[in-house]
Formats: sequence, C-alpha cells, structure tokens
Amino acid sequence: MRLNHGWVDGLMEGLIEGVIEGWIEGWIDGLIDVECCFALRCAAMAATHIIPSHTIPYVTADQVRAALPYPTLMDALRIAFAEADQVQVPRRHAHTLPDDATLLLMPAWRAQRQLGIKLVTVTPGNRERDLPTVHALYVLSDTDSGVPLAIIDGEVLTLRRTAAVSAMASGFLSRADSRSLLMVGTGRLAPEMVVAHCVARDIQRVMVWGRDERKTQESIGRIRQAGLSNQVSIESVAGLSGACAEADIICCATTSTEPLLHAEWIKPGTHIDLVGGFRPNMREADDALMSTAALFVDTLEGALAEAGDLVQPMQAGLLRAADIVSDLGALARATHPGRRSADQITLFKSVGSALADLSAAGLVHQQSGPMNAV
Repeated sequence: MRLNHGWVDGLMEGLIEGVIEGWIEGWIDGLIDVECCFALRCAAMAATHIIPSHTIPYVTADQVRAALPYPTLMDALRIAFAEADQVQVPRRHAHTLPDDATLLLMPAWRAQRQLGIKLVTVTPGNRERDLPTVHALYVLSDTDSGVPLAIIDGEVLTLRRTAAVSAMASGFLSRADSRSLLMVGTGRLAPEMVVAHCVARDIQRVMVWGRDERKTQESIGRIRQAGLSNQVSIESVAGLSGACAEADIICCATTSTEPLLHAEWIKPGTHIDLVGGFRPNMREADDALMSTAALFVDTLEGALAEAGDLVQPMQAGLLRAADIVSDLGALARATHPGRRSADQITLFKSVGSALADLSAAGLVHQQSGPMNAV
C-alpha cells in the first residue's frame, strides 16, 4: 500500500494537536489488532518516523531533455571518458527476446559517488506498430549507501547521450571544415544525431536517406522540431551512393543486418559515424570500408564483443583487434590526436556504454529542479 504523505501530515496535525507523544505510541498499540484502522495506524507510525518518508524522484522525458543541452552534455562526457579508469563498467547483459527483440541491462558505478543501471528493450518490430524501437528506464543511486536518488526516463537519456558521444567523437575525427551531413536512418535517433552533429561542426547542409519516403519526410519534420537551425538546409535524398559521395560526415543509425555503406562511395576526408549495429548479426558498413578506414570505437571491450561491423570481418580474417586505432577514452585524454590528415577516412563505431549513461544521469540529477515522486 502506498501512502500519500501529504494526507498523512494533514491527518496527524489534527491527531496530535494537544496530545503528547507517549499517548500517540499507546494509541498505535491499541490499533494494532484493528484491521479496519490500518490506514490510521500507518499514518501514526509515519508521524513517529517508523515508516521512512523518503520518496524517489521520477525525471520525465521533458525534464531529461532540458537538463541535457548538448554543449553541457558533451563536456561532461569528455570528462567521464577521460576518467574512465575510475568507473566500474561491467560488460552489459544482452538477452534475446521473442520476435528478434533485445533486453539490455547496463550497470556502472563510481566509488563514493553514484551507481546506476539502465534497463533497455530494443524491438525492431515496433516500426510497424508506429512505436519507438527503444524503451528504457534508468535507476540512479548513491554508491556508498545504496539509497535510490532518481528514476529517470531512459529513452531520452539514451538518445541524448548517444548523440552527444557521436558528436564529441566527431570533434576529434571529422575535418574542422566539414559542412555537409548525411543522416542514414529515420528512427527516433535521427533528430538527436543531426542536432548534436551540428553542435560539433558548422554544418550547413543536411541530407536524410531512408527506405520509406513518407517516413523520411516525417523524420525531416522531427529534425526541425528538435532544434535544427533554419539557417541549415535539409532535404531527402533518394540515392544513397550519390549522397555518400557528397557528404563530409555520414551518420548511420539503423538496425540493418546488411551493409548500407560501401567503400567505393566514400570520398577522401569523410568521417563516418556508425551508431546502429549493436549486435554481432547487424551491419552498416561493408568489409572494404571497415578494412580501409581509420577505426575508432567508444569502448574496446564493448565494440569487440558486440559490434557486427567489427565482429563479422574479424571472424572472416579481414580485420584484427589491433587495427582499431583508438578508443574514445584516449581521444578524451588527448593521448591520441584523432584525425591525422585531411584526406584520411575516419570511422567511429559505438555500441553504447554504461559509462556515458552514468555521466548523463548524474548530470540530470544535478541539473533537474523539482520532480515528481514515486
């Protein structure tokens, strides 16, 4: 049974007015065997602190978005990845559900600070249901005491931190004069990815490619609503190969199991951001592109275990773990310079890290104002 503490407080003001504490305790004892007075007994117990009054704030999607502007989030993530050795991040648990859906459990904690776990379901079939592919919930607690600090809308948290990680990586890996962005995919991530990339670079032109023209146009509308400046042009493109040849940055966020990007389409100096393909059976880039681009990852352990764009060519003997140039931690610590030349093709592959979740959730908890309680 959940008590409304505001009702409890109001009731108790009337009950204890002019009555000493000892009388209240005796009154509680007298009510113990009276089941019909259970609510009143609980109210009295609450007033004498037998029932803890701690409530857990719930942070809504809108509150999460307001607490995580991209410049602030990118700065926080840069610090988090630079200090990654101070955070415990077990490999995430991935479980296959019916109809090719996935359940992900992603814990992380930092001593004397905070711990958190994200519960995620990824359901590709939701596209036909006009529902989001990803649903998530994040529970943030105090590491030392284990006391829950907040329950956070995990979907927006995931969207924002995913886009911010890619944009941060682009700051290290794309050319500083990058002006055109190709967004491959029209799902919930697309608006966030576009807006975040436009924070990292002075993008002037955005192209959007999707298999369904109606969904592509709807995605363009959502991208504008997400905050894309009216100074930036945006258009749908029918031919993926031609769009790849024109783009300075290519962001691919899909659940494809077949390569969408091919090496012969990519011009020198392009930066490629692969966000989908978080399972070994998923692909977004072909073997030739994975073999010729300078490869960077968010975390080595996660990428080598889960990214189909890496796992499959490695199993075929076309790629080795040693071919990965660096992870995001080394870029954030400036122990690796990132892009080495204007003609280099760079590729950043992310599978998602609980480290980024913990950093973003901590920022939400710090930035959020009054929240709903559960």
